[in-house]
Amino acid sequence: MKFCILIPAHNEKDSLEPTVRNIRRAFDRAGLEHHVLIVNDNSSDGTRDVAEQLVKGDLRVSVFHRAPPAGVGLAIRDGLSRMVGDAVIIAMADASDDPEDMIVYAKKLEDGYDCVFGSRFIKGSRVENYPFHKLILNRLANRFIQVMFLTRFNDITNAFKAYRREVIEAVQPLVSKRFNITVEIPLKALIRGRRISSVPIRWYGRTIGTSKLIIKEMGSRYLFVLFYVWLEKHLLKGDY
Repeated sequence: MKFCILIPAHNEKDSLEPTVRNIRRAFDRAGLEHHVLIVNDNSSDGTRDVAEQLVKGDLRVSVFHRAPPAGVGLAIRDGLSRMVGDAVIIAMADASDDPEDMIVYAKKLEDGYDCVFGSRFIKGSRVENYPFHKLILNRLANRFIQVMFLTRFNDITNAFKAYRREVIEAVQPLVSKRFNITVEIPLKALIRGRRISSVPIRWYGRTIGTSKLIIKEMGSRYLFVLFYVWLEKHLLKGDY
């Protein structure tokens, strides 16, 4: 299989280069065919220049520069429409996701799974530098999702997941413009009965730059997506 690693980046000039470099090294060591797609989401800090330097002389890295408005959901949607390969792994530009876990994802997809959901909260996982208030909100939100959708997966809100191309095609249209896309894609895959593997991952809180997730602005957007997908499941009854 050929894997597309999709990286949305908004003002990540200091972390983008090491993130891409470490991903490329991990996939080269594993001997896996891959392509890194950077989506520059209206950055104003020099991220554009860093991305352009990464592309020079490396055919396995490309960049797409988005026009306004900014939004991680919009960036991911644009990236998915341009993905190259049989499957996509969505990763953040802040080096919080471990490239070696991406190799685990790739192997699971090669084993026949449709999706791979990484979890920071199952046996074998590791979490560093997670702000306590965000951790509490994360656990409450994911527990709510588990009850609402009767699912065992306990880290749905984590963006770091992998999908076969046909899954991405099946969950269209995507409506989320911001971080709520991190629950829209996996929940749509879940209610469509896709074969999903859950694996423990290592997550490292960012040490460079600032988080783009503003929790107080996201509550209503997350709820909209949850009820939108829940209604899709119960009213369409499989006629997606």
